[in-house]
Amino acid sequence: MRKVHLRTGKEGGNVRIIVIDMQSTLVSRALERILRQDMQDCSPIISERPEDTAEQCRLFKPYALLMEVTGYTPWMLEERLRICETVRRQGNGCKFVFSVDENADPELADRVTQCKKDGLIDAFIYNSTSERYLAAVLDSL
Repeated sequence: MRKVHLRTGKEGGNVRIIVIDMQSTLVSRALERILRQDMQDCSPIISERPEDTAEQCRLFKPYALLMEVTGYTPWMLEERLRICETVRRQGNGCKFVFSVDENADPELADRVTQCKKDGLIDAFIYNSTSERYLAAVLDSL
């Protein structure tokens, strides 16, 4: 069976799609660039709006979903967990990674950490970590 890259249409090996849902488009684009550089088999897709994220995951069946968590809607922890549950029901084995600003909201960072301990997400990163570290975390899932 021939494997075709979903975004470029080129034939090749397995490509890991990562859906990125971040508050800032600037941050999303920077992460997209870093992931393309650091993960040779990665095809990042940016979700423009949180309400589109589950549908993006249904369409592209990503390896991982990276979502920023903040203290306000539509990026609140509860809203993000609902997206995870919707994607989980789609049954494609997607990994969930949350990004949180541990300096701006330490309590929220603790809640995200607890989500990892409870098995609700696969990993989390702090916004203060480097993009390269994020790429390494995603690559290791």
